[in-house]
Amino acid sequence: MEIISQHGHILLVMACLFGFFMAWGVGANDVANAMGTSVGSRALTVKQAIIIAMIFEFAGAYLAGGEVTSTIRKGIIDPAVMAGTPELLVYGMMAALLAAGTWLLVASMMGWPVSTTHSIVGALVGFAAVGIGVDAVSWGKVGSIVASWVVSPILAGTISFGLFMSVQKLILNTATPFANAKKYVPMYMFLVGFMIAMVTLLKGLKHVGIEVDLGLGSKFANAMPIAAVIGLMVAGIGKIFLNRVKDESIPSNRNRFGNVEKLFAVLMVFTACAMAFAHGSNDVANAVGPLAAVVSVIGSGGDIAAKSALPGWVLLLGGGGIVLGLATYGFKVMGTIGKKITELTPSRGFAAELGAATTVVLASATGLPISTTHTLVGAVLGVGLARGIGALNLRVISTIFMSWIITLPAGAGLAIVFFYLFKGIFG
Repeated sequence: MEIISQHGHILLVMACLFGFFMAWGVGANDVANAMGTSVGSRALTVKQAIIIAMIFEFAGAYLAGGEVTSTIRKGIIDPAVMAGTPELLVYGMMAALLAAGTWLLVASMMGWPVSTTHSIVGALVGFAAVGIGVDAVSWGKVGSIVASWVVSPILAGTISFGLFMSVQKLILNTATPFANAKKYVPMYMFLVGFMIAMVTLLKGLKHVGIEVDLGLGSKFANAMPIAAVIGLMVAGIGKIFLNRVKDESIPSNRNRFGNVEKLFAVLMVFTACAMAFAHGSNDVANAVGPLAAVVSVIGSGGDIAAKSALPGWVLLLGGGGIVLGLATYGFKVMGTIGKKITELTPSRGFAAELGAATTVVLASATGLPISTTHTLVGAVLGVGLARGIGALNLRVISTIFMSWIITLPAGAGLAIVFFYLFKGIFG
């Protein structure tokens, strides 16, 4: 308690800096992956992808980021173990943020698409198990999070596979693909608008003090009609853009689906917005979860609360860091998922992006901290498998899997070093 009262302000400033650094890493590494499909399929330029991501990542982080944040903070470490020594929790959370941020900086410089969720969870488990004691880690929670890392790519791959097969059946493998694309693409746009609206209404608006109540009973029932209206509006706006695309004659040496792909390029602008929003809502927790714990402990003078309100400025800090990371260094790893796993066209990129976004939104709505990187790689693999295993670059996939395996011990090792460093300085 004495250390908290003596050095509380310094510790809080340091925690904010490390939290911002970690959020920068999320932007530089993870968001680049989320936008890679749009850039790889040439639906968006790098500059357009960065602008879209900056707007929708920030909106997702601020409007819908709170639910997952509480899962990361409360679930992995048992706060009761450190009730008498709250400064250890503060050192540990600071060490976890600095360790995960450092690893993400290294990975981004090398161009490796790694998991920010792996990085922060590994760091939290490392400091708690070695610095406090094995009992401090809620291993059951860790087990469920590890299971979600397996479930999320399989779920995203399955959804993406199904979406692309529906595109083939309804549009590509028909006698009039362009006419059918104009008919069915607005339906996919409705799904994008509906999904973003649902997660915002169910989990997000409480952060800005808005409560939706149509008198239909449950929160889910109240959100459904509003989300449906928003989905219809998105489909309507999309249809206006689609009507501007003309069915031009295509030379025999070019892709016969060229005109159809132009329509999907329009759709990918909408799915890119959905993916950025979904990613912001889920992955802001990796940066602001540990920071929120530090703010809570220092603000209460050393009292470790099982649950505390998440200040709005903490979400703003996290959202701002993500945006800055993407704008300054996001280009470095954007090409890996977009170009190296499998060849992407706008129709394939759409299926991968919407499948991944749907999985992330489901996770955000249930508070499960999944890895967006795993989800997106799973989605791209699902789309690639729809054309046969020969369409996948297995060498690149094996390299990505290896970087995932390294991430957990790297995060844990760095966190242990930083934890003892802070303990030595302040303790």
